[in-house]
Amino acid sequence: MTANSNTPDPSTRQPDWPAPAVAWYAVGVLFLAYTVSIADRFILSLLIEPIKQDLNLSDTKVSLLHGFAFAIFFSVMGIPIARLADRFSRRMIIAAGVTVWSLMTAACGIANGYWQLFAARVGVGVGEAALSPPAYSMVADLFPPQKLGRALSFYTTGAYIGAGMVFIIGGMVLQAAMSTPEITLPVVGTIRSWQAAFFIVGVPGLAVALLMFTVPEPVRRFQANAAFSGDVQDPIPLRQVNEYMRQRWRVYGAHIFGFSFLAVIFNAIVAWTPAYLTRSFDLSIGQTGPAVGVLVLVFATAGIIVGGWLADRLVIRGYTDGAMRVGVIAGLGCIPFALLSLTVTSVTGILAMYGPLLFFSSFGFGAAAAALQQATPNRLRALVSAIYLFILNLIALGLGPTITASITDFVFRDDLAVGRSIACVAIVSGILSAFILGRGLKHFRAQVAAQAAN
Repeated sequence: MTANSNTPDPSTRQPDWPAPAVAWYAVGVLFLAYTVSIADRFILSLLIEPIKQDLNLSDTKVSLLHGFAFAIFFSVMGIPIARLADRFSRRMIIAAGVTVWSLMTAACGIANGYWQLFAARVGVGVGEAALSPPAYSMVADLFPPQKLGRALSFYTTGAYIGAGMVFIIGGMVLQAAMSTPEITLPVVGTIRSWQAAFFIVGVPGLAVALLMFTVPEPVRRFQANAAFSGDVQDPIPLRQVNEYMRQRWRVYGAHIFGFSFLAVIFNAIVAWTPAYLTRSFDLSIGQTGPAVGVLVLVFATAGIIVGGWLADRLVIRGYTDGAMRVGVIAGLGCIPFALLSLTVTSVTGILAMYGPLLFFSSFGFGAAAAALQQATPNRLRALVSAIYLFILNLIALGLGPTITASITDFVFRDDLAVGRSIACVAIVSGILSAFILGRGLKHFRAQVAAQAAN
């Protein structure tokens, strides 16, 4: 062995990490982008009743606007955009995505029919697919490993803060806007008040797109993994990733489908609670929006923080499957509150049940990301994460709102039964989530041990 054998090769030396102020500024802008994306995604929940009335739609048709139209392209586009983010400027991809989804949200405001609105929602999904894959990659290149968890947690809370704020602020603004049936806007002309709401929410996103140009593109960092050969910068073929996951289907199947059913509960509640409160208790948008917003802001945000903390504590105490155990707890925790929601008959009672439901349906998602990293080699993590998000979003966004609406339309055949539909979806999904994740615990432990041995 030569005397200088431990000296790093200059060609492989990693660059210094960005200054903390630069890194946190970038995460702050990404947080704003995530907040705006969630606001644009969920604004439809507040507008279900006026859209149904004006366009003469069933709950199922509205749910397809909320879920399927958005989710199918949001999910499908995630993987190719993740590939682009590995090769091209991530901040430019995000800026383009923010611009697209903001314009398409505004385009919902000029839709005069169901299929025009459907097409605009597809566009929102395509634009939003350009956010998280490049954002995760950027954040990983901005922070050293010991600070990455905090940075990603801050970014992730944008989802819950965005959802909460769109209901709180959006509900009050929309109540004022809807005090007149029609509104005249420059260039656009005269439109219905619910159409104006899409402009109010969509246009501010263009300012966030401009802010992305102030974020520096971080230097890319690569890590080799002994399980794979070749230049560490070469993208791994998707078929190789699929084969890796197929061979470990008991691990990845349990993780992906277990957490997906947990996400179904969150999306069913957020999509249909405003309509439930309006129909059953005759509340206005100005009342339902803030009520639901506070629940999401407080309980969902607390859920993801406490769940992540518990997962870390379990791992520290020697439970290598701690992140998956948190998912089991989350699924089981949803069941009693969903059952109890069937027995209450007041607004206060419903909100008292839905708060814990939002807490537990969000409880597992800090842990879900951690579990995926534990089980997966470094060089496969980006694509495995993209596949996970692809399936999760198809199930949670595509099926959650639609299954709830279908139960209302075809099982109960009563618009006032939407609360019972939410409860049914939460009970069944909670059971499935806990069962699937529980079945995967021993396989997950074995996979983590195998990873540690490599």
